[in-house]
Amino acid sequence: MAQPIIVPGKQARTEGQSPISAMGQSFDLHEWSGSGPDYLHVHYSDDEAWHILEGTLTFRFADKTIEAPAGTTVFVPVGVPHTYYEAAGPTRYLIIMTPRLRELVAALHQAPRQEHRAILRQFASDMVDY
Repeated sequence: MAQPIIVPGKQARTEGQSPISAMGQSFDLHEWSGSGPDYLHVHYSDDEAWHILEGTLTFRFADKTIEAPAGTTVFVPVGVPHTYYEAAGPTRYLIIMTPRLRELVAALHQAPRQEHRAILRQFASDMVDY
């Protein structure tokens, strides 16, 4: 039987205790930092969300750029071109994604940039040229 995963806030964690990273059947939850890809991309079958814990994450969409400071939650539904990056220094955030997006991210991290478009297409996603 599966067990719940409970991770205290950063200040209450014991030394060496890992941040949250949970992979379920319908979605994953990970505590991450860093930027996404440097290009707009779209997912045709998967929603994605972030909750910023520390710092400010910048999100770029086809028609606007927004700053998302700590406490902000950003939900990007299927079909919305997007990317995100750390424009204002280090951040810490929760990312909520589907298992397909987890596999996509892993594949992208292992491949050179010139292969990204083909990889994205294998995972019901694509680069968006503007």
